[in-house]
Amino acid sequence: MKTPIVVLLLLAAVVSACGRKGPPLPPLVRTPVAPVDFAAERRAGHVDVSFTVPAANTDGTRPANIQRVDVYALTSPTPVPVEQLVTLGTAIARIQVKSPRDVGDVIGPDDSVDDLEPLVGAGLEQGVRASIGEDITPLARDGATDKALRFYVGLSVTKNGRRGLLSKMVAVPLTAAPPAPAAPKLTYDETNITLSWPPAATPGVAYHVYELNTKKPDGTKPEPSAAAKGEPQDEELRLTSAPVDMPQYMDASVEWGVERCYRLRAVEVAEALVLESEPGPSACVTPRDTFPPAPPVALETGPSEGAISLVWDAGKEKDVAGYIVLRGIPSAATLAPITPTPIQETAFTDKVPSGTTYAYAVQAVDKSGNISAPSARKEETAR
Repeated sequence: MKTPIVVLLLLAAVVSACGRKGPPLPPLVRTPVAPVDFAAERRAGHVDVSFTVPAANTDGTRPANIQRVDVYALTSPTPVPVEQLVTLGTAIARIQVKSPRDVGDVIGPDDSVDDLEPLVGAGLEQGVRASIGEDITPLARDGATDKALRFYVGLSVTKNGRRGLLSKMVAVPLTAAPPAPAAPKLTYDETNITLSWPPAATPGVAYHVYELNTKKPDGTKPEPSAAAKGEPQDEELRLTSAPVDMPQYMDASVEWGVERCYRLRAVEVAEALVLESEPGPSACVTPRDTFPPAPPVALETGPSEGAISLVWDAGKEKDVAGYIVLRGIPSAATLAPITPTPIQETAFTDKVPSGTTYAYAVQAVDKSGNISAPSARKEETAR
């Protein structure tokens, strides 16, 4: 019986040891992710740096333990390690961000945002797109400075002032921008506004097309063009996702009676670095609908006692307002309208004497009053 007693004593000792408290664990430190989609664009003597404010921590929890985002810049002929950019560079901006009241009060990556506690403090909301600007002095193109670059990086800073993660490093060239282009020539049809300009005199120069934010007669702004949807609604909206090397651009955003204004910037791309010029003069146009709809098609006639019935296909244009029915004797060079005002229907019954033969045609009328050419003629004799 001695052996079981020893075993029980050993087990008791193990259980007692497991219940002892060890030294306190350090508090969990949550680190915000790096600024996302960090980018820099240079236009003439100005650089726009943009990024998405962190909204999560490296472990996937939300909201981010963040107080601000610092942006550093450094001028150098060659790239430097991104960590050294913070040490050797200059902080050109410190952007305050709203923080959690308690950094330990977080939700998981799959939890609903409705469970988030409101953020506190002044500054930007987490997850929004932020932008800061820096004016620079372009360098002359003398060969020695053609390789000079300006590097940028973003750094997340936690609520207690600890450094978080660095964004990717981006760069812009510092050499003088190409000359600003001339104003584009504007023409339009029913579906497109076409911009054209003289070809570039310098090889390798392309163009970005910008639309200026004008207003409708009622004071509201027009709907952005398809290429500009989702972009910030600034003074100008860039329509080209990449520089165009052809001296022409078509904007499929015609809106009758609404002024559209455009301007160009010349662009040079070298080793994936984009350099834009000052904007050229703007050009504006207010499209007017002077384009008649297509003639109606598939006109058919049918005789009845003392009447002739007509039917045709509806016009495909969205702005067709109605139709005019034309009639005349078969030998007539032109037919005369017998409907005083445009009718909405695509059918019409003409009461005529029995045994009478007439030629018919139909015209479409749009909302601006433009009238199409006559449809193909049809002849019919009433019974």
